[in-house]
Amino acid sequence: MLTGTDWAALEHAYGTAAEAPEMLAALLDEDQNTRTRALDYLYGTLHHQNTLYEATAPAALYVASILSDPRTTNTVVKGRHSFPGCMRAELLRWIGSVASEVTDEAGAISQRYGFPLGDYAPAVDILGMRPFLFSKTFPYIRNTDHHVREAALTACIPLLDDPQLLHHRPALAAPLREQLGTSDLWQHRERAIDALDAWGEDSSGIERQQNPFLFCDSDPLSDKASAWLAGSGSNEGYSEDPPF
Repeated sequence: MLTGTDWAALEHAYGTAAEAPEMLAALLDEDQNTRTRALDYLYGTLHHQNTLYEATAPAALYVASILSDPRTTNTVVKGRHSFPGCMRAELLRWIGSVASEVTDEAGAISQRYGFPLGDYAPAVDILGMRPFLFSKTFPYIRNTDHHVREAALTACIPLLDDPQLLHHRPALAAPLREQLGTSDLWQHRERAIDALDAWGEDSSGIERQQNPFLFCDSDPLSDKASAWLAGSGSNEGYSEDPPF
């Protein structure tokens, strides 16, 4: 997949994506610092400020395809505000962040600003691959690693806006309540409530964040955490007005 794409002809946040094959391959590197730099590249270059670029879609195909690689259970360097979990959990969160840019809500926001998703090729590419991304993500909602399970569920939520995947929502409702809804992380609990409410499912009994200003009053999150959290807000990942 890395060799079959003309990466040099694609753009990311800083120009041509010629270096993408090397950086994406480094997600599976033996060295933890190298893996961490590759993960930062996913967020900071291929999905900078939650934006979709020409190189984002082929990168998403690659990321989804390597989820089953045992090397994704390796660790990455964590900052103070990083979400917990191994590389596999991080990759699942990245898929969820990318998918959040083409949800129904994201589409409505883009339309309101005069930039329909259908007119933006990178968004169209992601829209078209949602069934594939779901097929690679869904198996991990029952993973033995609870960080991976939670990351997989958060990734599935935006993917299930795809018309071909709507029928999976009822089956995902119970795991959302039982796993995300009981998570130690309030962000996951809020995500579960928002999704269940949007799907017309029961979200009663899930504990909301007691202090809504606690997160705002804390130190700034790392770029990776900020990108993932943006996907759970009302703007579905837009930190600024849609750039396209």
